[in-house]
This record gives sequence, structure tokens and C-alpha cells, in this order.
Amino acid sequence: MTVTKTITAALAAATLLSGAASAESLRVMGQPVATGLIQKNIEQPFFENFAAETGLDFSADYQPVDVTGIKDTEQLRILKDGLFDIISLRLSQVSRDEPTILGLDLVGLNPDYATGAATAEKFAPVVDAALQEKFNTKLLGVWPFGPQVLFCEPEIASLADLKGLKVRVYDQNLANFVSLVGGTPVPISFPEVQQSLARGVVDCAITGPSSANSAGWPEVSKYMMPIAFQLAMNGYGINLDTWNKLSPEDQDKLQAAFDKLSADIWSYSEELFVDAVSCNTGGDTCETGTKYDLTLVEPSKADVTLIGTAVTEVSFPAWKEACDAVDEGCSASWLETVGTAYDF
Repeated sequence: MTVTKTITAALAAATLLSGAASAESLRVMGQPVATGLIQKNIEQPFFENFAAETGLDFSADYQPVDVTGIKDTEQLRILKDGLFDIISLRLSQVSRDEPTILGLDLVGLNPDYATGAATAEKFAPVVDAALQEKFNTKLLGVWPFGPQVLFCEPEIASLADLKGLKVRVYDQNLANFVSLVGGTPVPISFPEVQQSLARGVVDCAITGPSSANSAGWPEVSKYMMPIAFQLAMNGYGINLDTWNKLSPEDQDKLQAAFDKLSADIWSYSEELFVDAVSCNTGGDTCETGTKYDLTLVEPSKADVTLIGTAVTEVSFPAWKEACDAVDEGCSASWLETVGTAYDF
């Protein structure tokens, strides 16, 4: 399908979903329902109570992306053309349209939440500038689903055991890393992963433990390795035309509300991660999900070392080439901000 046809179909879908929205209603595309508790308990309530949360005289016509019939890979194009006013951007999924985004979450870059927060603070302004210039979009905030870990049906003891296995990935940087250790990366959208594991389309898959629990991955896998490949950064973007129609005072109110929303998700994500690991592996505590009995595979020293050197040895060099080919100076901006912590 051509881009024009895709956009036309998206417009039709948006129109059907939103109806005759008034000037006081903003069209909002959210995270997939399938991703679980962040969408259900934090994001959707925020938009359902949009006027109270923001102090603005607007309501939000909120639709999760998997309800709209629109692919999450098309979100930036949809937002650029104003078919939605605000979108909960799945940053890895839209990074093919704007590779600068991947600089927020290279494999090995964010081993923990504190590091991820520092990365976002340094590099989000660079991403925002690229989105404003190319996609008529202002970035309102960045937040993580949490450490992205490994689920496998075949027995594994280390990352070396991925050799010869098919592994679900969600962005090119992660695909490069899986290829490095001898696995075959397979890009599959999140809602399709559970069935793909069940049918043997993939042997392993990578996501956050809470999202995996909500989507039933432990029902079709046997092993979980809690090593953080990435933090799965996501963000909120607003169409610049919509933003520019607001008064400076209303812009300040809206930005403050999204600052709080993003901060709330950072905190909630960390709570979910700890509990979901316990839920998935039959631990003593399990408050937020379903208890399963996956075998917990502790990362080996070699695994930790491999992830630790991934930024300089694998993920940055591969991303640098791809990003600079599209955005001249992309990697230079990263080196001047996030990259100051590394010895290149």
C-alpha cells in the first residue's frame, strides 16, 4: 500500500473513531491495549480525565493504536498530517522514519532506570528538534516501558545460546545485536508475538516482563533472562499546528501535565518491573500480574560484559552509519550529549 493510500485509510479510521469531534476535543492515539498496565492504569485514565489533569478546557477522544486499525509504524506520518492531535509514540517502531530516535535507547545504553533518565534528559531535545523539523511534531515527554528482557521456549543458559535461534525484535539496533550473537532477528509487532511463540515462528522474544505477563508470553515460553537490552523508550508527541493554536499559558499548562504524566510512568514502570519478574518466575510476591513458573536464567558474567560493551562495539557504530545517512550530524549531536560518558 502506498503512503497516500495508507494515510487516506488512516484518516477514514480516525474519522469513524472520533466522530464529529468538536473544537474542544483532541484526537489522541494511545499505546496498544495488549501492552498492559501502563496503558490501562496510567495513560488511559490521564486522557479520560484530560481537562482535570491539564487544567485546559479540552476533552480527549482517546483510542489505543490497536483499536484504530492503524499500524504503529505509521504514527509519525499520521501525526505530521494532523489526523491525530496527540499520539503516544512507540519510538522504536517509528524509528525507521526518524532514526535519530534510536539514540535514546541503543542496546546497552540504559542498563537501569537512573541511566535511562539521564539519557532522556540529554538527548530528548535533539529528538524533539528532528521531529519538529521533519514531522510537524513536538515531543512532550519520554518514558520507558522498562528493561527489555529475554523470553525463550528452548532451554538457554546464556546469550551465547541464542545462536541459531529465531528472536523477536522491535527495532534495527536490537536486530543488529541479536545477529552479533548468532541469532536470527525477526521483527514482529507486539500483539502478534504470543501466537508466534506458540507456533514456533520464533524461539525467543524480547520485551518488558510486565508487558509479557499481560500478553500471556509465559504461557508459551519456559525461560526468562532478566538482562536489560534496552529500556523501551516511548514518548508523547503533539501536532505542531495543534500546539501553536494554544496560548502560551495553555502551552505551559499542557507541558506541565505531560511532565507529570511522564514522571508518573517512570515511577510506575520501575515498580512493575520488580513485581513482574517475580510474577513470571513464581516468586513470593505477585501483586500486578498473573503468577507463572518460568525458569529464571541469571545472566552470566560474559553476558553482562557483552551488554556492557555493546554501545561502543556494536550499537553506536551501526546506528551512527544509518542515522548520519538520513540526518547529517545526527551522531555528532549524540556524542556531544550522551556520548560524553563513553570512550570512543
